[in-house]
Parts: sequence; C-alpha cells; structure tokens
Amino acid sequence: MSTRKIATSTLWQIGSQLTMAALSVISVKFIAIGLSKELAGAYNSAYGYLQLFAILADFGLYAVSVREVSSSKNSERILGSLIVLRSIIAVLSLGSALVIAWIVPAWHGTPLQIGITIAAFVPFFTLLAGVLRTVFQVQYKMHLVFIAEVTQRVITASLMAGVILLGIRLSTDVRVYQYFLAVGAFGAVVLFILSVFFAMRITVIRPCFDRILLASLLRKAMPYGIAFLCIALYRQFDLTLIALLRDDFAIQNAEYGFASRIAEMTYIIPTFLLNSTLPVLADRHDRGEKTDALLGKTLFLILLLGSLAAAFSILWARPLMGLLTTEAYLSTSGSPGADTALALLGIPMFLNGIVLFSFYTLLTKHVWRRLVSRMMIAVVLSLGLNFFLITRFGFVGATITSTIVHFFLAATLLPAAIRVLPISFPASYAVRWALFTLVLSVALLFTAPFLTTTTSSVVGAIVALLSVPILGFLLGFHRMFSMGRASEDIAQICSNCSN
Repeated sequence: MSTRKIATSTLWQIGSQLTMAALSVISVKFIAIGLSKELAGAYNSAYGYLQLFAILADFGLYAVSVREVSSSKNSERILGSLIVLRSIIAVLSLGSALVIAWIVPAWHGTPLQIGITIAAFVPFFTLLAGVLRTVFQVQYKMHLVFIAEVTQRVITASLMAGVILLGIRLSTDVRVYQYFLAVGAFGAVVLFILSVFFAMRITVIRPCFDRILLASLLRKAMPYGIAFLCIALYRQFDLTLIALLRDDFAIQNAEYGFASRIAEMTYIIPTFLLNSTLPVLADRHDRGEKTDALLGKTLFLILLLGSLAAAFSILWARPLMGLLTTEAYLSTSGSPGADTALALLGIPMFLNGIVLFSFYTLLTKHVWRRLVSRMMIAVVLSLGLNFFLITRFGFVGATITSTIVHFFLAATLLPAAIRVLPISFPASYAVRWALFTLVLSVALLFTAPFLTTTTSSVVGAIVALLSVPILGFLLGFHRMFSMGRASEDIAQICSNCSN
C-alpha cells in the first residue's frame, strides 16, 4: 500500500473526527438554547444511561474486527458473522436497557423513560454502522466514512437549528425534547444507510450465522469487552446514578451532562492515538525489538494532550461553558454550575491518558488478570463513593469520585505497565512537558479575566488554538519526532490510524 494512500486515508479519518466534534459542539449549544434546564437534564440523562449499555453491546468486537477481517482469507464470512454477533448483542443489551428504564420507580412520570426509548436508536444503528467501518479501514476508503459521519452530523445539527430559527427558547414542551432526541435517532439511521450503501460497493454484505465462528469471535472479544465495560462503569455511570439518587437529577445532569460530554471528547483523543500505536508496539514486541523509545514518545504525547485538556478545562472553564451553553448553566456565588463541573473534571481528563497508556501497554503483554483486577477494584470504589457523595453533593460528588478513582488507577496501573514493558523517558522529555504545561497555564490564567463576552471567548479560543503548536515548535517538539526511528514510528502509526 502506497504511503500516499495511507496518509490520505489517515487525513480523512482525522478530518472526520474534527468535523464531527465541531458539529457536536454546535448541537450542544442548540440543546442548551432550545430546552429548559429540566428537559436538557433529561436529555443528558437519557444518553448517559445508554452509554453503559452501548459499551456492553460493543463488547470489544470493534477491537478485534479489523484484525480478523484483514487477516482472514474469507473476510466476507468474518464480516457477516460480526454483523450477526453485533446485532444479537446490541438487541439484548439495549433491549435490557429499555426494560430496566421502564420499571425504575424513580423515573415514572418523568420524560426520561420515553427519552431513553427514542435515544436507544442512536447506539443501535451506530454500532451496526461501526461493523461496516471495518471494510473502509481495510480497503483504505476512509473518505466514505467521512461522508457518512459528517452527513449524519450535518443533518442532525441542521434539524436542531430549524427549531432555534423558529424562535423556540428554553422550551418546557416535552414534544420539543422528544424532537431533539428523534433527530439524533434519524441521524444514526442515515449513518447506517450510507454505511451499507458504500460498503456494498466494496464487498459483499451477507450476514452469516456460524456458531463455531461466532463463539470464536466472542472469545477473542471478551477480554476487551470486560475491560471496556469496567471503563464505562467508573467513567460514565455517574450520570445514571445521579438520575437514580437525586430528586433534582434533571437540573444536576443539565449542568453536569454538558461538561461530561466535553470530557468524553477529550477522552477520545488519547484513545485514537493509542489505538494507532498498539499494532506497532505489538509487532515490535513480537519480533523481539526494543519498544522503550516508542513507549517513551507515546507517553510524552499522552502527557501533552492531558496537560492541554486539563489546563483549558480548569483555567478557562467559565468562558468555554459560556460558549457551549447559556448564562443559566454557569455557577453563581451560591451554587455550582456547568463551569464548576468542567473545572473539577480537569484532573480526571489528565489522569485518563495515563490510565489508557497503561491499559494499552498491558494489552501488549496480555496481562489481563492484573489489568482487569485493578479495574474491577476501581468500579467498586467508584460505585461506593458515588452512592455516598452524589447523595450529599450531587455532581460535585461525582467529580470528586472520578478524581479519586483515576488517581488510584494511574498509581497502580502505570508502575505495572512499566514493569512489564520498560520505557525510555529522558529528563529532557520531562523538562519540555513541564515547560509546556507551565507556559500554557500561565497564559490561560492571565487571559481568562478578559473572556467575558461571546466574541472575546471565540477570539481567545482561536488565538489559543493557533498558539499551542507555536509553543510546541519553540520547545523543540518537532525535533523529537523528525529524525531516525521517530520518523518511522510516525509513519507506522499514521498507517494504523487509517488501517
């Protein structure tokens, strides 16, 4: 496969993620403008509740799908089996989610039950489309994914914008709430239809029910599924616990839900990097080559991404949430708000990268027991602390729990990862990372008081985005990845981004 085709496919995937993130931010703004805080809270609660079941429905299948399809001589049969297996698990998982939602006494008479029912179409069709994404990755046709995903988000954002253009503001009408959810469901259906259409032009799509093959795929995916389920429980279940434990859950999740969505966006970036790095790492390890330098550079990048997310979330929490929501969602002298939640989530955002780095390093050595045991402890710790703290402090308690759990995982998993696969992390890396974090933090702290209007916040965000790579250049980051084996590392990782 030519380097040009690999690079092009990679750029399409990066472009898709960036465009979808931008359109998601716009959609968040429309929801904050169009719905009352109570209905916005129900909206966030519905998707927060379904996240856990969506992770369960995936059950690690995506982690093994590309490898199985690309390496098999009968890829059509593998793909057909994956479609069947994904469909069965998705129906069982999301079906269970709906049954539970309709029997929870605390949710009777609230908009949450019908909201969950409508929103369930989003993970269902997104998961089915995700299986077909494998075809585009293997064939280096990621521009088709770009078209499908961006079309979905454009349609969703446009239909939401139509409501805002009609003059609807802070609506307490449940029908408007249901409309916003239905728009998301319709977008997921469009994504699935476009994915099927494009995939059929590349390969034969034929569901295959082979019990032996299905069992084999399930066994291979199971370790990933258990680990990702643990991540979902300690990282995403707090919105549901707030909805179960607090009578004022709608207001709580209105403020916390939007901050959580921003946090989830920051969690995706290190995951994307590590998904691309893992095959290179595993290949070199299997061939007996040294991996310490690659691991060191990867950890350096993870720390940079974590510093970026934490610094902006903590120091620019109010202007950022002011852009994404409205004044009604921001904190006052007497009560916390969405900006409080974003600032408190800054530390977990930073620590999450270290946890994921350790997670993927342990995957390379297949150290499942050590990894899963610590994650299960984290789940128990998260549930216990959340039951206690959410009841008393609402979403503030949830952010405290998240910080404690992430500290625990980072402190226990990173040493374990370094023991099984040593890393090379020179003092110069630490110094450059510390300088980058210090200069960025001072700049954000100094400029934050000036970001008091929408215009100033937008200008500030643009200037910041342009200044960050300049700061990296001045600190010599480009020299760390531009010579020798570092260049080969980047080429291989870029290949896996689209592969």
